[in-house]
Amino acid sequence: MLLESNHSVTFNLSTPAPGGGCPPVGIQLEGVILPPVLTVDVVLGLLGNVLALWIFCWKLPSWSPNSLLLFQLVAADFLALLSLPLRIHALLAGHWVFGDAMCRLNLFLMFTNRSASIALMTVVAIYRYFKVVHPHHRLNRMTKRQAGWVSAAVWLLVVAPRAPMLAYSHIKGSGNGTQCFFFTSYKESSRALLALVATHRLLTVLEFVFPFALLLFCSLRIAGFLRRRQMGKPDKVRKAIRVCVVIIAVFLVCFLPTTATTVGLWAVRSFRPWDCAAFYTLTQLTIVSFGLNFLNSALDPLVYVFSSSTFRKALVSSLPRRLRLRRGRMFSRFVGQVHHRVAF
Repeated sequence: MLLESNHSVTFNLSTPAPGGGCPPVGIQLEGVILPPVLTVDVVLGLLGNVLALWIFCWKLPSWSPNSLLLFQLVAADFLALLSLPLRIHALLAGHWVFGDAMCRLNLFLMFTNRSASIALMTVVAIYRYFKVVHPHHRLNRMTKRQAGWVSAAVWLLVVAPRAPMLAYSHIKGSGNGTQCFFFTSYKESSRALLALVATHRLLTVLEFVFPFALLLFCSLRIAGFLRRRQMGKPDKVRKAIRVCVVIIAVFLVCFLPTTATTVGLWAVRSFRPWDCAAFYTLTQLTIVSFGLNFLNSALDPLVYVFSSSTFRKALVSSLPRRLRLRRGRMFSRFVGQVHHRVAF
């Protein structure tokens, strides 16, 4: 994932810079595409997550372990949404005006949100898998206190690899040319920063591949369990498979593009280091896909709706009395249709 300067430099993309590597170049595409995309992410994300926060804090009669895990997703989304307006301002103004400390915090929050969203959605899907396929497993007797410890462990796992980002300055240029971005070329002035960039790229790929493999495993196992189950009430199983499908859809839309372009950048860096044209093409694609990462903040409320019946009931009950019954029936019919299609 790259955050580039908006100042362009003319050079020959087909040849590397003297001394090796591709020279840093401003990518104007970022300033054109990202502001409207990130603005949509912020508006939709705030609308959905403010509503979700209100329901979690004031409308839920009680919290289950699943509700506690979902609430962590709301927290992760708010961290990212609070950081995006600064990035939008920098893109529109053409330079960074908020100083070095805010630059470090801004990048840290944006990258941490991706990791936290992936990790928490994976935990929710695994918890649902055990509820359905292994109903007698002791994990299903998890208390809210234990769910809190699980959440703390997830946050520690997410924050620890990203924390070194706070130790380095990411300010480039000076005056009206000041920019806040992670890296721009093969060569950096600090070996430590270069190692941090390599770690970031590795995490970007691994934190998608392994959770996605787990999600597919859970979904296939639940689907197989559903097909074998011919008696009893299949509602819980159908809800579980619906949750997995929604989470997988969010994964593919929001996180797959960045993962694919990151792998492409690694391949060019490793096998075609002289091909600066390919490097900057993939850089631009990465910048475009960067905006999709934060679309998860707008889509996560769908995860809350489809994975928690308590949340759905609280959402319907929060509607005005005049609309509650009619909207409640329409909402239930819509969920039931999706529920039927997913299950069968």
